Amino acid sequence: MALHVPKAPGFASMLKEGARAYSGLEEAVYRNINACKEFAASVRSAYGPNGMNKMIINHIEKQFVTSDAGTIMRELDVEHPAAKLMIQASQMQEAEVGDGTNFVIIFCGALLAEAEELLRLGVTTSDITEGFEKALDKALEILPKLVCHEVKDYRNAEVVKDAIKASIMSKQLGYEDFISELITKACVSILPEKTTFNVDNVRVCKILGSGLHTSEVVHGMVFKRFVEGEVATAKDAKIALYSCPVDIIQTETKGTVLIKTAEELKSFSQGEENLLESQIKAIAETGAKVIVAGGKFGDMALHYMNKYNLMAVRLNSKFDLRRLSKAVNGTVLPRLTPPSSEELGYCDNVYVNELGDTSVCIFKSEGADSRIATIVIRGSTDNYMDDIERAIDDGVNTFKGLTRDGRFLPGAGAAEIELAQQLAEYADTLPGLDQYAVRKFAVSLEAFPKALAENTGVNATEVVNQLYLAHKEGKKNEGFDIDSELPATTDVTETKIYDLFQTKYWALKYAVGAACTILKVDQIIMAKRAGGPKPRQGGANSDDES
Repeated sequence: MALHVPKAPGFASMLKEGARAYSGLEEAVYRNINACKEFAASVRSAYGPNGMNKMIINHIEKQFVTSDAGTIMRELDVEHPAAKLMIQASQMQEAEVGDGTNFVIIFCGALLAEAEELLRLGVTTSDITEGFEKALDKALEILPKLVCHEVKDYRNAEVVKDAIKASIMSKQLGYEDFISELITKACVSILPEKTTFNVDNVRVCKILGSGLHTSEVVHGMVFKRFVEGEVATAKDAKIALYSCPVDIIQTETKGTVLIKTAEELKSFSQGEENLLESQIKAIAETGAKVIVAGGKFGDMALHYMNKYNLMAVRLNSKFDLRRLSKAVNGTVLPRLTPPSSEELGYCDNVYVNELGDTSVCIFKSEGADSRIATIVIRGSTDNYMDDIERAIDDGVNTFKGLTRDGRFLPGAGAAEIELAQQLAEYADTLPGLDQYAVRKFAVSLEAFPKALAENTGVNATEVVNQLYLAHKEGKKNEGFDIDSELPATTDVTETKIYDLFQTKYWALKYAVGAACTILKVDQIIMAKRAGGPKPRQGGANSDDES
């Protein structure tokens, strides 16, 4: 008879064998805080213009070299539940504003590190979270007073270029002028009169070879494809768009044809050919010069298209087909029927070009009413071009943000130090224990100028002291001078380093929300997975996976 092993009391006795439970400060809260601190420390070194790149190799062995926190988190498979909460807050920031993901992680980690000190001193989690929430409300109240720049006319390219330069500088220092010019040109040219700006309308096409400075903006769309037939150019072209293959139509049901003589065989295939020719002739008679299809072009169809001087372009992606229909203002037809004049798209110039050793098909709109713009990036490696694309993505999102709300805060740590100073003064007016949490909230804001200084190789403590000194004298736009080799400050309104108001506003909200949620957890119960991957056997740390 097998010996009965009694189960440990508590949660473990109720759950399946192999389940684990952690509770209390030591087991749950400190563990969570440590995991979040570690994660925040790993992305903190990637913050700012001089931030270091990370090399990420994801689960399908794809390699990324980037300092973009959004990409780092997307490609890492983080297991820890508390760190996942931080990542979710950061992803919400990405969805809401499109920039400031690293801000959320660093600030959330700094808040938790300061909260740990208070917990060890005996302050309860409820007092800490209450203090953090009070500090957040006060911070969001102070933020509008710190606005130092506003973009009112977002069709003015020069003004827009200055505003989005800082968001690109944080990814690609040294190339910010050129890249911000490309983005401004692309965004302003497709800005609609009435509806809101859509980020998806600025496309990026990466072509290997040459250097970044040969990158350009094309009003229209660029595809890395060659044409299917012999016709390679079309001016003032009407465009027919199809989501089906351009080929002999297969019947829906299987039919059996009984052919008795050679004449019958000849007339049978002749009938099919005549039908296809009549279809393509009908399309050509509508005035169309280009046929774009989502499926393949049959050899016979290409023969007749060359005969009627039609250009054939195949797009593999249905999303590209949808975007092209928007760009040329045409309708995608599901069957090979002649389009009506309303269904035909129009493009000023459709042609094939060769960039480096890559053939590209370009749909170019010469007029001012282009709906989609494409930034063609040139570069020496795929990784490098991917990183440029991420910088462009941040710049385009900043443009979208300023079309909604054109207010900007001083960058380079100036807004954070001013907030920290005012919150420290606010903490002195509070009577309860939550004043300690408010003060720690202010200290946490110092993490940003410190991270900028550390990543630049300058003494962080000295930089923060100098910033406080300048802000005490009323210079609220004074930020860290990244170009100086010594700890120094500069007026960011002169160097035009601006942070979008919306980015800071939402980042503070999401970071505090995540930090308070993590602090309120006092128990971790891990039920045994049924039929899932088994926990690792043996090993000294097999229990420390949480």
